Amino acid sequence: MSKQKQLLSIIELGGYPDFSAVYADAGYETVTVTSVRKAIQQLKKSPPQAIVAEFNFQSDFRDRTSSLESLLAVVERLPGTRVIVLYEQEFEHQFRRLCESYPIHAAVPFPIDTEQLKAALA
Repeated sequence: MSKQKQLLSIIELGGYPDFSAVYADAGYETVTVTSVRKAIQQLKKSPPQAIVAEFNFQSDFRDRTSSLESLLAVVERLPGTRVIVLYEQEFEHQFRRLCESYPIHAAVPFPIDTEQLKAALA
């Protein structure tokens, strides 16, 4: 009997539909956290096969564009963990800079196209 795939959902801001059913349909058991700090703690306990996180551009950071960078630095040491990032199109330029430094499996702009999210999870 195979173990169900794990997905870590990081919802810091929210304001969009709950995609739990999409994750379940793709064969994932989902753990949801509300901050990158909690996500990093969860990664240490049980590395997932997939992470879905928001890119929240934070212009007040001096040396980073988002707290997502801290998470991606940890994920780099977890082979087999794919990261799917949800982002606002108005911050695409800052997000693309982040993509140059860290491997991201897929990026889905808001408003989220459910079919695009499903494809990223497949």
